[in-house]
Amino acid sequence: MEITRLYHTGYLQIPEPDIHHGRKNADFGQGFYTTPDREFAYTWAREHKGSDTYVNQYELDLTGLTVKRFERTEEWYQYIYRNRSGYPDLYAEADIICGPIANDTIYDLFGIITSGFLAPEDALRLLQAGPCCEQTVIKSRKAAAQLKWTGAEILDPAFIAENRAAVQKAEEEYQKEIAQLLESI
Repeated sequence: MEITRLYHTGYLQIPEPDIHHGRKNADFGQGFYTTPDREFAYTWAREHKGSDTYVNQYELDLTGLTVKRFERTEEWYQYIYRNRSGYPDLYAEADIICGPIANDTIYDLFGIITSGFLAPEDALRLLQAGPCCEQTVIKSRKAAAQLKWTGAEILDPAFIAENRAAVQKAEEEYQKEIAQLLESI
């Protein structure tokens, strides 16, 4: 039995995630987006008036699941580009998709890199910039059935503010790196 811990940040406790409620044209297609990195999950925390902010915690039993793993390669770029463009999912049979999140979604540059204005090799160079944070997308009912909710941490507003400040600083550094890369293209 191979168990992995996963985290999801939001305004609700989610003991039974809906895999069909995820982002439809996102990096890895529709599904329930999580991360194996608790610290990265904190970066997604936002305050919402009248709501607590939770980091839901899960254990996923990978036994018998089809898992597609990506690295920051051409294959990864093509998969992201196809999903964002609404093409059929090349890995629809996978129960789980794991790999780097595209930093343009984290740092508010979504769409620039996969807009079609850049040659694919240049877009890949830009997607490879910045830190490499991992995401795990639960795509099938079979995988969701093997995802066990183990609780949720309520985040303190001061902690959220600290994390937002750290994300803002990282975004500024990322945008400088992207600007330098764009100048070289």
